[in-house]
Amino acid sequence: MNVSTADCCAEPGQKLLSVEAGLTRILDAVPVLARTEQLHLRAALDRVLAETVTAQYDVPSFANSAMDGYAVRSADCNTQGEMQLQVVGTSFAGAPFNGRVERGQCLRIMTGAVMPDGADAVLMQEHVHRKEDQISFSTGSVSAGLNVRYAGEDTRSGDTVLEPGVRLGPAELGLLASVGVAEVRVTQRLRVAFFSTGDELCSVGVPLEKGQIYDSNRYALYGMLSRAGVEFFDLGVIADQRDSVRDAFRQAGNMADLVITSGGVSVGEADYVTETLEELGQIDFWRMAMKPGKPLAFGRIGNAAFFGLPGNPVSAMVTFYLFALPAIRKMQGQTAHDALLFEARCETTFKKAAGRAEFQRGILKREADGSWSVGTTGVQGSHVLSSMAKANCLIRLPAENAGVEAGQMVTVQPFLDFDY
Repeated sequence: MNVSTADCCAEPGQKLLSVEAGLTRILDAVPVLARTEQLHLRAALDRVLAETVTAQYDVPSFANSAMDGYAVRSADCNTQGEMQLQVVGTSFAGAPFNGRVERGQCLRIMTGAVMPDGADAVLMQEHVHRKEDQISFSTGSVSAGLNVRYAGEDTRSGDTVLEPGVRLGPAELGLLASVGVAEVRVTQRLRVAFFSTGDELCSVGVPLEKGQIYDSNRYALYGMLSRAGVEFFDLGVIADQRDSVRDAFRQAGNMADLVITSGGVSVGEADYVTETLEELGQIDFWRMAMKPGKPLAFGRIGNAAFFGLPGNPVSAMVTFYLFALPAIRKMQGQTAHDALLFEARCETTFKKAAGRAEFQRGILKREADGSWSVGTTGVQGSHVLSSMAKANCLIRLPAENAGVEAGQMVTVQPFLDFDY
């Protein structure tokens, strides 16, 4: 991966790297963190599990009723006509009935209550008429196990509950609690340092001078990194000065596992940026076969992995989602998952030259007939950040695609796929 900037960037006509090849190279290069920590279950939400968890006992640990009703012997209920049974007690959740249901008897039972000895089915209370200590109902086919939850039906003792690499969401926390787990071992949060470069950038809240723009990329990165579940350090805007850039890179590389910058990686950018990268790290400058996001740098700064995202805000967000986010997930030990992609009918005609993959910003919606359609957010320039704010998906047009007519099917990737 030790490719010089001259080799990678000197010739504008050189062959571009495909999105698929670029992602493969990134994921092959980044390591998985070895640091772990033990956390209480509630503190482990959205963290990545670092151990195999096995059940120590059955869940549920006893046969219980799936609903409010009457526990009966199925053998008593399969005669023709109307049947009557005597109610001999009640079983509540947490307060079981201690006796046995004999022939001709039944037991009032609540959802989650222990099934009494002798009974093997539960009649729904809506299907029963009760008068004092007698119930009557029209008999029919009542099989053993009707409305009964058996011991171990969810999890059996010794079963693997969760594997390492699972990101712990609400369902996973509940599952762990159900088998009595109070603490879990998770990977430590990835440490990410990020900053922007450029004299034209101004911090929010400061009046703009002529030729200046507000630094929106750091705020977008803040949001994306927050949702990625990392620990991050915002180093601010770094001026276009050799010493300032060198100091920022050195500081970031020393404090983080991953360094992300925006701006300063395109062909023709200031020499001290590339000089600093060559001096402090091992950098592979890629010119990606994609739009937006053609300029992208990846490599190492000290012991940290490095992404140099493009300066245009849409390009920065798209390349973060497509390249940096999968790398972050791997580095935190999260098991890889396939991108959430599906087909939708395109409402818009897209003009596109073959040769580069394009990622249009789209608005995905469900039609009355249950099908999906997608339309454009409008102007698609890499500087038009409002196109990302309006969108709820990316429309993925492959490199070989030469344009799309309205009514054709296209591949979409919902933004929801980037938030987990």
